[in-house]
Amino acid sequence: MRVISGSAGGIPLKAPSHDIRPTMDMVRGAIFSSLGDLVIGARVLDLFAGSGAFGIEALSRGAAEAVFVDDDSKSIETIRFNLAKTRLDGKIIKDDAFRFLKTFDTPFRLIFADPPYARHAGDRDYAVELLASKDLSVAVEPEGILVVERFPIKKEADSSLWKVLRAKKYGKTEVIFCVLKS
Repeated sequence: MRVISGSAGGIPLKAPSHDIRPTMDMVRGAIFSSLGDLVIGARVLDLFAGSGAFGIEALSRGAAEAVFVDDDSKSIETIRFNLAKTRLDGKIIKDDAFRFLKTFDTPFRLIFADPPYARHAGDRDYAVELLASKDLSVAVEPEGILVVERFPIKKEADSSLWKVLRAKKYGKTEVIFCVLKS
C-alpha cells in the first residue's frame, strides 16, 4: 500500500496490525481519478480511517485539511506514523464514527467511509447505517461528495438522503459516490 500521487506519491504506507482490509491502491487510484480537481483545497473527512490512506491521498493531492476518525488505538497509532512518514498534517480523532458525526463543527467537501463490511445476515451493516444517518447528511457541504466502500449488494437500497451517482465493483468491494438529494 502506498500513496498513489501528489506530493507524497510513491511513499509506502503502513497498515494497522489488526483485522482490517486496506483499500487496494488500484481502487484508491480509481476513486481519486474520478474525483479529479474536487480534492484540491477540500476539507476532507476519513471515517473508519484505518491506515489513513484516503485522507493522506487527499492531502498529497492538494486537499486543504483532512480529519481522520477511527476508534481503534492501533489505527490511530498507524495514522500518526503514516502522516509523519509522508510529512503531511491532519487532525486525528479517536472516536466512534457515528458519535463523531454528532459533534463536528464545519462541513466537509469530501467524506470517505470505509466501514467494516456486513458479509452475512445478522452482521451490523455500517454502510446502510451511514446512508441513513441525518448526522452524516449535515456533515457534507451542499455540493460535496460521499464515497463509501462496502461489500457489493445486488440491488441498491433506496435512501431518502443520498443519490448514488456512481457505483463500481472491484472484486469483493463496491465503491459508491453519493450526493445529497435536493
